[in-house]
Amino acid sequence: MNYLLPERLDLLAREYALGTLAGPARRRFERVLQQAPIAMQAVGRWQERFTVLANGVPAMQPRDHVWRHLERRLFVAPPPTVRAPRGAPSGRFQWLANLLSGRALGGALAGVLLCVLVLRLLPGIVGLEPQADTLPASYVGLLTDAAGKPTVLASSRRQGRVLTVKMLQPVAVPAGKVAQLWALPKDDGAPFPVGVVPGSGSAKLSLADTSEKLFFNVPRLAVSIEAAPAKPGDAPSSEFVLTGNCVKMW
Repeated sequence: MNYLLPERLDLLAREYALGTLAGPARRRFERVLQQAPIAMQAVGRWQERFTVLANGVPAMQPRDHVWRHLERRLFVAPPPTVRAPRGAPSGRFQWLANLLSGRALGGALAGVLLCVLVLRLLPGIVGLEPQADTLPASYVGLLTDAAGKPTVLASSRRQGRVLTVKMLQPVAVPAGKVAQLWALPKDDGAPFPVGVVPGSGSAKLSLADTSEKLFFNVPRLAVSIEAAPAKPGDAPSSEFVLTGNCVKMW
């Protein structure tokens, strides 16, 4: 099997970076990584994308009972009558148990869950259908509220003129107001309006141009509450209630 075919390599690199490539397939791909710099570069690109998305969500602190349940499921306490020899490690899995803390794993879980959400569920959630078992080249945005909860998932094909928006949780929009989505260009460029997002559910927003032309220089998206849909040249009139990263997925 030729692992360096572009589509196949991209798929394997994505699964490897995400951690879902397992067993013999993972070991075979690791041998490819040792021999082919192009494969290592492909993994690096996906890791960078995941990092940008994961950094948009603060570390989660699961409740204590969640970790107690995980400890019972993952770690088996040694029988009380068995004593380790003097000077021997306290337990075969002690080093791993030491890592099982809410603070250490909370952020990791947030990043992993976020990546799984975007890369595994993205086609069904926001209307991007995979081709040849890979995602189409797209711009993807994930916006969170003031508490850090993922609220809006938005995406558009690279050359598309439609932005698909999925509300991951409802947003309170006062009567007579609209939730206006803005693109925030690099280097403190002036925000420009993209469209109006719904308070809940999903929507498809028509874009003024292709995503490539609109978002190629846009690392962030934001939402403000406005009295009416913004027109080209308008600026936000109030503080942003949602913000998040906008990344290239190719």
